[in-house]
Amino acid sequence: MRGETLSGALTTGRVTPDRPVREAGRKAQPAVFVLDKHGAPLQPTTPARARKLLKQGRAAVHRHTPFVIRMKDRTVTQSSVHGVELGIDPGSQYTGFAVFATTRTEAGATRRGLYAIELAHRGNQIRDKLARRAAYRRGRRTRNLRYRTPRFLNRRRPKGWLAPSLKHRLDTVLSWANRLARWAPISKVHIENTSFDTHALSVGRPLESTDYQKGSLYYCEAREYLSVKWGRACAYCGVRAVRLNIDHIHPRSRGGADRVSNLVLCCVPCNQAKSNRPVEEFLAHNPPALRRVLSQVKAPLRDAAAVNATRWAIQQTLATAFPVVCSASGGRTKWNRQRLGLPKTHTLDALCVGSLDELSQYPAVFLSVTATGRGTYARTSADKYGFPRLYRPRTKLVHGYATGDLAQAVVPSGKKAGTHVGRISVRTRGNFNIRTSQGLLQGIRHTYFHLLQRADGYGYTARPEGAPSSPPEAARTDQRRLR
Repeated sequence: MRGETLSGALTTGRVTPDRPVREAGRKAQPAVFVLDKHGAPLQPTTPARARKLLKQGRAAVHRHTPFVIRMKDRTVTQSSVHGVELGIDPGSQYTGFAVFATTRTEAGATRRGLYAIELAHRGNQIRDKLARRAAYRRGRRTRNLRYRTPRFLNRRRPKGWLAPSLKHRLDTVLSWANRLARWAPISKVHIENTSFDTHALSVGRPLESTDYQKGSLYYCEAREYLSVKWGRACAYCGVRAVRLNIDHIHPRSRGGADRVSNLVLCCVPCNQAKSNRPVEEFLAHNPPALRRVLSQVKAPLRDAAAVNATRWAIQQTLATAFPVVCSASGGRTKWNRQRLGLPKTHTLDALCVGSLDELSQYPAVFLSVTATGRGTYARTSADKYGFPRLYRPRTKLVHGYATGDLAQAVVPSGKKAGTHVGRISVRTRGNFNIRTSQGLLQGIRHTYFHLLQRADGYGYTARPEGAPSSPPEAARTDQRRLR
């Protein structure tokens, strides 16, 4: 493993150079993964060539989503495989993956985006389920006994232990990296580091290597930290898309410190109007805004903390699975993306990770993958008090389908007439629900469905590049009656 850059931005003599705006490259259809007749990955091809191979009978469909074909008359030794590279932009809610081909010349490195995936994690759902289970357990322990000796909580955790919600992020990122390695000849992996260090910023001084324990490097800026914490808006009035200044809640002229918990971002008019007054005096006429600022200023960055806790484990595990793993800073990714004039998305960030000079093309459509889980072992649904409300069927298959299957529904008539493709939720009465990119359709008869792919714990939706991401919870089907 080697680092490509450690600083948040490319600098020369502590001065950031101008960013010449380059052409971002053309949009192109996502590539198709190709396997040889023994299952080894070949060089990805275009959709037009994949259709030609399927029509000629030289290839067969290996997987529906992501679309993978398998050659019948070709092996790796008979093919020219140049290899591709994988870019990963790990995050707390979403992680971006980009498969691209790199051409290196004397002028620099030029990337050609082939495929992009946006993975939506379910860490918050795991945390809520564990908290609910602990509450049920606590109730059972104390319901019929006035006093019970507390549990022995001085348990020793193994080295490198992660909370279940964090372990889920690690497992899903590694799982999809290994999946892509099975479908494409990945020779190098580029992974992004975080943009700032919450530990060093909270202390207010640069930390040595021994001060970090499991933290990240100190090459960061307080402005980037505050931009994420305050949503790139003025903390006092909420205005966006204007110039924002760093302001001290308790003024420095009155003894305020440079600690990050004493800093906010505010617009120029609010900064000038506040002057050197404390925030309690400045917002005395607006109590709701004062309460919001005081509560937000001490709120931790949970998303940044989740990334900091898992990124080293991701890098170390990837280094054992891939021959070359390169790490780059989030500042370098942002610099590349702004220089190329690309919008801010997780997939394009993954495409811009590391050393990049030119971008010839990028996928016009990316695959949105949502971690949904494989159901539950519970055979009852509980009410808010923890008592059984209804009983679930003991069989998972209903008319040959299971919740989570990717299927196509062809409805001949009625209000729901048309062809719908998406993830289904089965019902014992035979009327299934299907969630497509347009939304949820309920009560479609099972005879109208055709199975495309068995459930694998994820939901799939194709989205145009540049479209806003939907919350992970909104993209999941109803989990109350999973089989």
